[in-house]
Amino acid sequence: MAAVRYWTALLLVLSCLFTVSYASLGDADPSYRTCVAECERNGCVGQVCFPQCNSSSSGGPWYIQEPLYLQWQKLGCQGDCRYHCMVNREKERESLGQVPVKYHGKWPFKRVLGIQEPASVAFSVLNLAMHFHGWLSFFITLYYKLPLKQDKTAYYEYVGLWHMYGLLSMNSWFWSAVFHSRDVDLTERLDYSSAIAVLGFSLILAILRTFDVRVEAARVMVSAPILAFVTTHILYINFYKLDYGWNMIVCVTMGVAQLLLWARWAAVSRHPSSWKLWVVVIAGGLAMLLEIYDFPPYEGYFDAHSIWHAITIPLTVLWWSFIRDDAEFRTSSLLKNSKTKAK
Repeated sequence: MAAVRYWTALLLVLSCLFTVSYASLGDADPSYRTCVAECERNGCVGQVCFPQCNSSSSGGPWYIQEPLYLQWQKLGCQGDCRYHCMVNREKERESLGQVPVKYHGKWPFKRVLGIQEPASVAFSVLNLAMHFHGWLSFFITLYYKLPLKQDKTAYYEYVGLWHMYGLLSMNSWFWSAVFHSRDVDLTERLDYSSAIAVLGFSLILAILRTFDVRVEAARVMVSAPILAFVTTHILYINFYKLDYGWNMIVCVTMGVAQLLLWARWAAVSRHPSSWKLWVVVIAGGLAMLLEIYDFPPYEGYFDAHSIWHAITIPLTVLWWSFIRDDAEFRTSSLLKNSKTKAK
């Protein structure tokens, strides 16, 4: 019960936090707003000028346009004006001894090669790589190291679910890297939608595995309402209203629910790798606190969110290690049971 109260309290704090996190002091600053308005009108911030502020949106024929990698480094007139006005305003605030503030819901990051949040991008790519490595090693373990049935399929009953989980996870981290590289409406919606998809599927997987649901009809009954809710939520935020507060409540609720399910199962089961579950559950819960104790980016690169991305890298390695152990444990148990029945 103590664990339930802890996670419930965490959920409430997070939901309240993210409901108000997009009201930023920086973009309400009169000096900043004046700077952006003047830049959009004349195309310059101080001595720095932006040709795209005075060019048409058509860009002319494709053969005279800049290469895509150069276009990606430019954020458009409004994006460049906001960025350079933010940099200048933060320098003024620093000279006055004032702390950094958020602009349009985000801390003042330093761009690298046009990438808006380089640390978060790097850690997202590493998470993607760790999921790919974990998924590939899981595949090799199943089909090249463990015994197979006569029809060359695995004994492990959850193999298809974990394959789908791996693909959804890699897709989510890919769009996370893209979104943190270039925050526009499309990349934001793709990032949020892919994150919700993997969270919803992870919740289904947690229920099926921790309650050892192996009957296909029962699996459908468990999965259908969750899939319906996740699909409806994705359609809601994409085609009706991108409600940041409600979206965060949904994500945190699904995340906390599956952590509680795995923690309960680790406590009651005799799985040989249950300690790995405990590490992932406890460390994952503590890492979520970084979203509460938010702080400005150190040296303009490492904020709480990027550090959260960094912490998930070793947890991903340990998580896929547990999945492989679970496949080996279940296969061994099934083979022992079949031999016992044969006798």
